[in-house]
Parts: sequence; structure tokens; C-alpha cells
Amino acid sequence: MPTTLAERTAGPPVGRTWDDMDAFEAFLDAGGIVEAHDDMPEAYRLEVFRFIELHANSELMGGLTERDWIPKAPGLRLKQIFLAKTQDEIGHAHLLYMVAADMGKKSRPEMLDDLFAGRTRFHNVFHYQAVTWADQIAIAYLVDAAAFASQRAVFQNCSYGPYKRVLKRIVAEEGFHMRHGEEMLMRLAEGSEIQHRMFQEALDRWWMPAVQLFGPDSSDDDPLMRWHIKSQRNETLRHAYVQKYVPLLQGYGFTIPDEGLRHDPDAGWLISDIDWSELRATMRNGGPDSRRRIATAAGSHADTAWVREALEAAA
Repeated sequence: MPTTLAERTAGPPVGRTWDDMDAFEAFLDAGGIVEAHDDMPEAYRLEVFRFIELHANSELMGGLTERDWIPKAPGLRLKQIFLAKTQDEIGHAHLLYMVAADMGKKSRPEMLDDLFAGRTRFHNVFHYQAVTWADQIAIAYLVDAAAFASQRAVFQNCSYGPYKRVLKRIVAEEGFHMRHGEEMLMRLAEGSEIQHRMFQEALDRWWMPAVQLFGPDSSDDDPLMRWHIKSQRNETLRHAYVQKYVPLLQGYGFTIPDEGLRHDPDAGWLISDIDWSELRATMRNGGPDSRRRIATAAGSHADTAWVREALEAAA
């Protein structure tokens, strides 16, 4: 009976091997798909594993952010929506941890232990605190949209089969989250002066973290690009994001918190040069709310240990 995600979702094992990296890269360039049971080059295995582990950690930490706001959501309908969204994000994390574990670098418990001990990373946007309900709307509108664009770009040309298949579900569900963010934003944009001001303050806090989610400009020798995990460069995704959301937010009557924002007839909307020191701090788990976020996640994991122990005993 299959026990891993790779065994449940992949085709019959073929045990492919490649003579050298040139042959492997030629296989990828021709549209080849790598499976977990293939004897892939160790450099590819390690780089893809790290990328998926980062994604899994981010989905888990994002889900815990949504969970924190379930009791504070205004009204039963929004509480139900945030319950569902939390379930989606935690579910994404579980799927991704299974995909990562199948690569043979670390087990799922080891990945969780490393996350809660602060030894591994998660995306920058989950190192900040949501101050008001409007922050949750900014996250749904800005952060979910940035994550959707980034994940869709990976799905389009992903050479690692188990990850690509899981991304199909994740990208579809993230699309629903993004649409919900749009609905909530419109309510505030058309609401009272206080509601409008609340979102402007949230936008001031979340615009730059959302823009930085795509990361600095991709290097010319980025292995994730060369090995067809990422299909677009970071700066390309970031520029497309800015072109879409600057006019949308301005159309709703909000001000982009960037004094250097300008429009070029040929290049479109251009933002100020980004100071990447803030992003680098979050990647060292030194963001504004990193310590609390990691401690809360580790505490939740420890508090539910009895559930996992009971399930293991029953199995």
C-alpha cells in the first residue's frame, strides 16, 4: 500500500538516471519531469528540497496568522471564511511537507523541529504583525495576490512532478483567497471614512513587505531558473505585480506609500529602489514579529503533541 505522497500521485517507478549534469539539464530543457524515485543529481535534489521546505513553512505560518483572527473576525460569515482559509493553508503545508519528505533530505518531523527552533526560513510577509482587521484585508488583497502570482509562475513550468501536481490544487485555492481579499477591500473602500483610513494605514504597513515577497532581482545563474522550477525572474513578477496593483489601489482612492513612485510612458509604473535589508532580516528570522510568531507556532505544536501520539498509538 502506498505510504507517501509520491507513491500515491506519481506514475509507475522508472528509476531514471543521468550520466552527468549536462544530460540532466538537456532532459529538463526538453520538458522532462523528474519524479521522487528518479536518481536525480544531488545538487538538484537539495535546491528543490530547500525551495519546497520554504514554501511549506510559509503555508503553515500563514495559516497560523489566519487562525489568530478567527475569533476577531466581524460577523459569523467572516469567521466561517477564515476557518476555511486557515484549513486551506494548513492543508497546503501538510501536502508540501509530504512532497519535501519524499525527496529524502529530511523527514516531516525534522522539518517542523527545524522551523520551530528557528533553523529554517519562511516568507518575509509572515514576520510582521497584523495590527487591525484592516491588516487582515491587506494581507488577503496584497499578500495572497503576490503569493498567487509567484506560485502560478512555478506551476507553469515546474520540472519536479510531485511539486507541480500539488501546486495545481494550491494555486486554485489561493485564487479563491485572492478574490476574497478583493471583496473585503471593496467593502472598506466604499465604507466609512474610518474604514477608509484603517485600510490606508494597513496599506502603509503591508505594501513594501508584499512587494518584497518576490525577492531581489534573480541572478543570471539562478539554478531554480536553469532547472525549470521557476519560470519567471523575480523582477519580472514584481514589475507585473506593481503594474496591476498600483492603478487598482489608486482607483479605490488609496495612496501608495512610496514617495518615489512614478509612471514612465514606456516602462509603466516604477517604484523607488528597494532597501533589501529588511527582507534579509526576516530571512534570518529577525523580523519585527519573528520571535513571537515562531514561539506561538512552536507552542501550538507542543500543545497538540498528545493528538499525534494518540494517532500513532492507534495506528
